[in-house]
Amino acid sequence: MAAAVVGRRVEVKDLGHIVLYVRNLRRSAAFYREVLGFRQIFDGGTGFPAVAFSSASGRTHHELLLIEVGEDAQPQPAGRRVGLYHFGLKVGDSDEELRQALERLQEADVTLVGASDHTVTHSLYLLDPDGNEIELYIDVPGVDWAADPALVASPVKPLRL
Repeated sequence: MAAAVVGRRVEVKDLGHIVLYVRNLRRSAAFYREVLGFRQIFDGGTGFPAVAFSSASGRTHHELLLIEVGEDAQPQPAGRRVGLYHFGLKVGDSDEELRQALERLQEADVTLVGASDHTVTHSLYLLDPDGNEIELYIDVPGVDWAADPALVASPVKPLRL
């Protein structure tokens, strides 16, 4: 087995999972399950108010965990702040798949807050029921960011689906 420490640093192998505090577990679980298609794998049946999900890839035991903190929890602060800005979820490999995602979001009356062409990705930005921002994206076919890493910092353009 390879060492987890390389030189004087820990080597991260993958982004494992995200944990979000939510006001209403039932409402948020329905959003992630019914709108974004996550597969619910644990429902907090042990008295712990949490729900765990895995994505369609099933690459790991869970990729998202929601923990209920109640309706009186503080809202996400608006504007520039320290902390999580958004997290990205890959939804396919083509603009057609991103268009289908957009249609589903519109059907579900999800709050959309942006759409961007990042050269390497095409992205939609939305809010979950608690105001957490999520990026749904596709990697743009034919863009070789590995050969030209500067493409990742390309100017953001409006997305035209």
